[in-house]
Amino acid sequence: MWKAIVIAERDLRRFWRYRFWLAGQIVMNIADIVIFGLVFSSMITIPGYVKFITPGILSLAMFISSFSIGREVGVELRREVTDYLVSLPVSRFELVFGRFLGGALRGIIYQSGFIILALIIVGAPTISGWAIIVYTSITLSFAMSALSIALSTVTKDFNLQATIRSVTYYILFFFSNIFYPAQAIAMRLGPLGGIVSYMPLSVATSLYRWGFRYSVDVDIEGNVVLLAAWTLVLVSVSWLLYQRNITRKG
Repeated sequence: MWKAIVIAERDLRRFWRYRFWLAGQIVMNIADIVIFGLVFSSMITIPGYVKFITPGILSLAMFISSFSIGREVGVELRREVTDYLVSLPVSRFELVFGRFLGGALRGIIYQSGFIILALIIVGAPTISGWAIIVYTSITLSFAMSALSIALSTVTKDFNLQATIRSVTYYILFFFSNIFYPAQAIAMRLGPLGGIVSYMPLSVATSLYRWGFRYSVDVDIEGNVVLLAAWTLVLVSVSWLLYQRNITRKG
């Protein structure tokens, strides 16, 4: 298993090379809180809108940072760097798990700063709240890392990859409760509004809101199981796709 950790460490070191991108993402995530807080606080009738969106920014931060691993995997497949990776003295399991772990660690480390920000804005969680927050961050990091790798390995065509990733971004953001409460979602999407609460970013955001004691009206058991199910499905599908692409030729 230590070889998988070495693979993850390699991906983590490469993550810090994107310091300007990281700085831009941090500014954008903080700007989301400020701008949406100023614009929508007078339009959406819920108490403390800034406190409402801050847990959602945790999901957003995790999504953006964990998703970065997929771009590198896609480039490696197109440039056939995978031929080098499979020649390393590591098993296929260690290689694939190491990539997933690397993406997950990127998300957890990047998100940690926003956890501190949430503590300042929303308040300190209880012990059970911390348990839910830690669980949510770990499962969501693996889910988003796996989804990113899956999208990058489903095809080697760069344009098709970019299109698939853009559509996925749109769906995950549009069908989520990160910026909008249930009432606003129902007004905007009508009958489709019910789907939003089952999407992975919405599930994670609801758990974060409960963990930080912003919202107590959350089905904890149901959301914990649903997030685990999303993670299991995404990891399984991504594992099969990545295994297929690193072993086949042409």
